[in-house]
Parts: sequence; structure tokens; C-alpha cells
Amino acid sequence: MSSTSAHTAEFIELEARFAAHNYSPLDVVIASGEGAWVTDVDGRRYFDALAGYSALNFGHCHPQLVAVAERQLRALTLTSRAFRSDQFGPFARDLAGLTGKEMILPMNSGAEAVETAVKVARRWGRQVKGLAEDWGTIIVMGGNFHGRTTTIVSFSTDKVAREGYGPYTPGFVVVPFGDIEALRAAMSDETIAVLLEPIQGEGGVVIPPDGFLQQVRALCTERGVLMIADEIQSGLARTGRTFACDHEQVVPDIYVLGKALGGGIMPLSAIAADGDVMGVITPGSHGSTFGGNPFAAAIGREVVAMLSTGEFQARAASLGEVLAGELAGLLDHGVVEVRSRGLWAGIDVDPTIMSGKELCYRMADRGVLAKDTHGSTIRLAPPIVATDDEIRMMVGVIKDSLAV
Repeated sequence: MSSTSAHTAEFIELEARFAAHNYSPLDVVIASGEGAWVTDVDGRRYFDALAGYSALNFGHCHPQLVAVAERQLRALTLTSRAFRSDQFGPFARDLAGLTGKEMILPMNSGAEAVETAVKVARRWGRQVKGLAEDWGTIIVMGGNFHGRTTTIVSFSTDKVAREGYGPYTPGFVVVPFGDIEALRAAMSDETIAVLLEPIQGEGGVVIPPDGFLQQVRALCTERGVLMIADEIQSGLARTGRTFACDHEQVVPDIYVLGKALGGGIMPLSAIAADGDVMGVITPGSHGSTFGGNPFAAAIGREVVAMLSTGEFQARAASLGEVLAGELAGLLDHGVVEVRSRGLWAGIDVDPTIMSGKELCYRMADRGVLAKDTHGSTIRLAPPIVATDDEIRMMVGVIKDSLAV
């Protein structure tokens, strides 16, 4: 399956026409009618209601990002870590500004970013908190999904992701997601950090109780513990705010970012933190061959610039209202629960009717791509460049697919 986009000449024509009316580049992509669609090898088009697990927040082949990628491909793509490109510094500066943090550390995949956050937290526990070597724990949440490395699956509660990969990495404590009292009880003098997704994506877009993130933030501050927010799926405009933590005005000690940071073109991830946390990483103590490479940095810098306008956040919030309203009509019609935040939703299908996988197959037959998770649940994360009508069409396909 390959991405499709309007021909370059058509985009140029659209840009010129829209510029005369002071419209934004986002309007150009929406007008092209292609950013939310993909085409298979047989020429059949599908509405992408998954958007690469939120890696394609800005749609397929966004012209601004493609233009940046083409320019950088002709200039420089990779360099030795001994040399700094002209893209890395501006990217780091701009991403630090977006997150409100002092420093960033770039990697490639989301799992690498989570591993980096774990390493930073553990070294911080040694050097700043004063814990002895091989001492200290990180508290995580049941139902989490942070990646598939050996360390990460060691604290996963997903049997499929975890089973068969032992012996497992020690140093993690699991508590129920959304249970502040369980978190409080699990904290001890050896707790280094709390790692959580503000909204659990793989779990089925599971939203914690109102105020939970604020309670976590307060408890971490009180106990001298780092709060690490994995915003790989939930961040960068997906929920109608720049970060899902913004819904509760919470600022974690470490942001973990990925997926949409690469604009759907290049794998790119990063963590962001202030110097009193990130400063424990010294030259040579951590790194990546490709982390922060010029090609990825150029694209990431453009992604940050696009987010700085606030257009995508506002559009995700607006489309999210349409999505929530349409999905509400499915309740008691084959759907038992709906959870949504911005342009992101989890739907629990009545298991007596069909599984989530079967629903996704039926939707694909009708031209809409979605992904099942955990039995009877499916996730929806359409590109933010989708239109109101496309969102309504998507929900209509769900309704038709549920009919038995």
C-alpha cells in the first residue's frame, strides 16, 4: 500500500489560489482531499482512520514536509556523530521551545525514547537523589504500552507482548492506571520516577479520571520523584492540545515524544527535560548513530513550526467534537462504550455481536482502515487534515459494518 497526494503542480496551483485569500497551508492540504487517504496496489482508495498509530497526524505526504524532505535529501542526510549539522541545533532549540524544556535528546523510534527516559531517570536517581547503585524503582501503570524492547516488555501487562521474553529486567512496580491511592501506596524512598501515558493508546484510548494527572504531578513533587509522560501517541495535537497533559495543565519532568514528530516521513523521537534532569547525561554516556540526523532534524523542525501556529490543535479539537457527537449515536447499536479526546477515540463493540478484528475487516471492505486492540475494542485516529464530512462518513461505515 502506498501513500497518495495531489500532483505537485496541483498543490502549487492550490497554494497560489489560497494565498490570495490568506488561507493557511493546512487549508491547502484539506482542499486537496488526499491527505487522509491511501491507495493500494490495485488502485483502491481507503480512508486512513488509524494514521499510523498517530504517526500521521498531519496526513500522508503533507506538501510542507515533503518539500523540506526533498531539500534536505539534496543537501545532507546523515553525518558522523563527531560532526554537528546545521539542522540539529535549530531543531533542538525549537522543540525545547515547544515543550517549555531546556534540553532535548533525540533518538529514532518511540521505544528508544522510552528507554532513554528510563536511563535518564535511573542516572538521576543515582546522581541527584543519592540512591545506591542497583537500587531504586520506577512505577508504571497496568495496561501500559511503551514499546517492545526487552526492558519495556519486562513491565508490560500485555501477555502477548511480554510472554516468552524472560528473564525480565527488574526495577519496576506496576499499579492500576487511574488509581491515585494505589500509586501513593506504591511509593517509597527508593522510587525514582512514575512513567505513564496521559491517555493509554494501545489500551484502547483509555482516559484516566478527571484530575488524575494533576494528582500524579502533585504526588511526584511532594515525594521528590520524576514524572515521565509518554506522549508518543497522545502528543503533538492529537487530542486537541499540543500535549495530552495540557488538558490538566500538567507539566511532567520528562516528555517522551515520537511518531508524529517525524511527520509521517522519517522515524524521529526525543525526550525533553530541564537541565537539572537531563544534565546527568554526559558526553559519550548515551547516544545513537542516527539520532538527530540532518534529514530527521529538518523534518522535525518543520513539524514543530507547523504546531507552533496552533492550527492543528484547534482543528483536532473541532473535528473531535464532530467525532464524539457521531460516535454517541452508535451507543446501544452494537457499541457499549465510547472514549474520545480530540481526534482520538476507542470504541468497545458488544462482544456478542463481533470482535474488534472482525469489525476492522468489515470496515476495510467498505474503504476505511482502523485497528483492533484487546478483543472487542477498536481505535480511531484519523489524520487531522480530514474533513467533517470524512469523519461522518467514517462513523457511517462503522455503523454499516456493525449491522448483522
